[in-house]
Amino acid sequence: MKTKILAVISIMVLTATALQAQVEFGVVAGPNFQNMVGQDGNGDKMTNGLLVGFHAGVTASMPIAPDLYFQTGLLLSQKGSRNNEGLIPIKAADDEYNTTTRISYIDIPLHLLFMPEFGSGHILVGFGPYMGVGLFGSEDVDYGSNTPTMEQKIKFKGEITDDEYWQMENAYYKRFDAGADIFVGYEMSMGLWFRLNAQLGLLNMIPSIMDYEGESNLKNNGFGISAGYNF
Repeated sequence: MKTKILAVISIMVLTATALQAQVEFGVVAGPNFQNMVGQDGNGDKMTNGLLVGFHAGVTASMPIAPDLYFQTGLLLSQKGSRNNEGLIPIKAADDEYNTTTRISYIDIPLHLLFMPEFGSGHILVGFGPYMGVGLFGSEDVDYGSNTPTMEQKIKFKGEITDDEYWQMENAYYKRFDAGADIFVGYEMSMGLWFRLNAQLGLLNMIPSIMDYEGESNLKNNGFGISAGYNF
């Protein structure tokens, strides 16, 4: 019995060591160009503008077939938008009413990565889902040149009351985000790589309002440029 237990432990240790030896770790960072797109409570399209943010974190890639890898990691990613309506169920009547929303997330990508050789390096083609968790954020509200900009703290809730909706000190969003990523790029022989990323959010980030029939719908969309290094 002791011999069998020792054999099982030895196999587990050897397997873990082999997997660890195959996993390639790296670091990544770059700018984000994010937007939140969707509809207001009346079904009209929200007109938003790009927000420049950033992403940075670590990656881990494990081979699953020749030139094919499973890649995951942890990324701090800033998302949001600039708009002239405000994230409200009806459009604002005054075009001078602007909001700038910045929310920081921890994103966990779950990608398939195809890396065929090309020249002295590798082409990078990847796609797959991601999951995001909101950490913190703020929303700056500008009512025009005659009034000071007001900063609201982001709070995360799936449903809010009418009183919370009209609070001036807070803005409410759902905490969890999810969607799909796609990217292309190139890795040099030294391990340095560059890629262009696109992200399509699939979850509505606006909480529902109790006793309100209409519902705004905004999703995180955007693209980014990444630079990274694999150790």
